[in-house]
Amino acid sequence: MNDNRSIWGVIAERARLTPTQPFTVAESGETLTFGVFCERAERVAAALAAMGIGRGDRVAWQLPTWTEALLLSAALCRLGAVQAPLLPLYREREVAYICGQIGARWLFAPRSWKQFDYGAQSERVARSLGLRFYAVQRGGLPEAETDTLPPWQAEADNPARWIFCTSGTTAEPKAALHGDQAILSTAFGMNGVLELGSDDAVGLVFPFTHIGGILWFVSIVLAGARCLLVEFFGDEAIDFLRREQVTVAGAGTPFHLAYLKAQRREPSQPLFAGVRCFPGGGAPKAPELHRDLKRELGGVGIVSGYGMTECPIVTMNSVRDPDTQLAQSEGRPLPGMEIRIVADGARRAAGETGEIWVRGPHRCLGYVDAALNEGAFDADGFFRTGDLGYLDAGGWLVITGRVKDVIIRKGENISAKKIEDVLYSHPRIADAAVVGLRDAERGERVCAVLVLADGADALSFAELAAFCRDGGLMQHEIPEQLEFCGALPRTSSGKVLKQQLQERYAR
Repeated sequence: MNDNRSIWGVIAERARLTPTQPFTVAESGETLTFGVFCERAERVAAALAAMGIGRGDRVAWQLPTWTEALLLSAALCRLGAVQAPLLPLYREREVAYICGQIGARWLFAPRSWKQFDYGAQSERVARSLGLRFYAVQRGGLPEAETDTLPPWQAEADNPARWIFCTSGTTAEPKAALHGDQAILSTAFGMNGVLELGSDDAVGLVFPFTHIGGILWFVSIVLAGARCLLVEFFGDEAIDFLRREQVTVAGAGTPFHLAYLKAQRREPSQPLFAGVRCFPGGGAPKAPELHRDLKRELGGVGIVSGYGMTECPIVTMNSVRDPDTQLAQSEGRPLPGMEIRIVADGARRAAGETGEIWVRGPHRCLGYVDAALNEGAFDADGFFRTGDLGYLDAGGWLVITGRVKDVIIRKGENISAKKIEDVLYSHPRIADAAVVGLRDAERGERVCAVLVLADGADALSFAELAAFCRDGGLMQHEIPEQLEFCGALPRTSSGKVLKQQLQERYAR
């Protein structure tokens, strides 16, 4: 790639190098080559320019993972606009808050999707904030002749061109500013450890509007691979990935659990015959999940990474890492990334647990609300992640939980993740979450919320306690409250919404 200073430069260069190579593949069968995709994106850019959208204008868009979403995002890159992709799960409160906070001039959204009236919602937001709304349906993006577009010229500096919002599950979403170079640097690093190439078919199962979706889009362009667009993840999407011979099947715990469930329905028939890795991220994995995938889905397991909206993919495993590290760690820092483990104001040595602080080229430029920066970054530019973990002697990062996910029972600190890893290894448990619930006597009590495997009988408390002791948990770590549910509530990136579980099961 000759022009890797901007995302549009990468798209245009890929179209020049491999114009007839298939790029996007939709579940409907629609396919665009790299050359056609680039040409159409430029035509959309020309139409947007005629509508008054230009360099530096802030544009919010809330679209499913459609071909139109990729074209719109690429067109905004061509214009040098600042774009804010919004998750489809956001409703009026979040959309209005974000658009108002970032000063959006435009909002693009579908008229309807999955029986929700996005059009009416968007029109109300547009009226309240004085911005312009454009309704996007399949095949509904405007296009125009490109002769009025000025020649593309990459910028020498790294201006903010992206606004990504945190999920806002426990508070208002925080809007992080990113430049193209953070996305590109992250994509180059991920492609290196995954050895992504033009022979790969990558399932884009993350919502495209998630920072992980944008990152995968750029990674696929860099590699010249096929992008399998998954509009809504479920059994039909898994069948689509199977038909298209997916080789890279991500992208986190809920997806991996679904692949396992599908494989177990037809154990004699390989689900993904050509798969070579299962990338993971969004939330720490249970070691047993890696072993399950490797044993049951083609002999390959999870190649996971660690990151967040403010700093995507700080660390990532390699497809060549030893199996012990693939099972327990989130990999080593990607090129240029630095990690500090800090506890009680001091930097910790290898093997010692503390809060994870990160710095490097993938880190965001700060928040739209500059008042948030002071508490988020230290004087050396390290971002305080709020996650707990340690670096082992070889430099691999192991996540042990969240600063706020430590359960304090009678003055003892208990790791929720440690208990979850043990619970997940039980053959009758498909998924598990552990939360602390307020308790007048203990301060907090340990509550395990379990999803049973298909056809499995519920565990008794005595069975669970015995299994936990055999798994190495101490008496005070054994759950004191046991609950069952059909599925754990999760964010689009796979994080369990533990506050919802705490509210649901509080007594």
